[in-house]
Amino acid sequence: QVQLVESGGGSVQAGGSLRLSCAASGRTFSRYAMGWFRQAPGKEREFVAVIAWSGGSADYADSVKGRFTISRDNAKSMVYLQMNSLKPEDTAVYYCAARTSQTPPGEYDYWGQGTQVTVSS
Repeated sequence: QVQLVESGGGSVQAGGSLRLSCAASGRTFSRYAMGWFRQAPGKEREFVAVIAWSGGSADYADSVKGRFTISRDNAKSMVYLQMNSLKPEDTAVYYCAARTSQTPPGEYDYWGQGTQVTVSS
């Protein structure tokens, strides 16, 4: 079992930046790929970014490419999402998630409770 706790959300003006953090505990963190997802009111959960366990490979949703950067610090069991040039459409609850290499592609095993990000015009 893995427990994930997000932090760093808040309210920011369009064009601003936020850095989300996700603290992992419970099992070996380094062997999990870590992802960020978001869900806006009335919308389905949306993939944002994912980073491999080594930190050497990452992927992003087209909507955030060039603006968001995912990173991880395995020594601290932390994963981060640096969000720059924020837009109102980025407003959502952001969730971190973890998966192992044995998990079917696109599926995640563990989820945090989420942190609210609000971007005002």
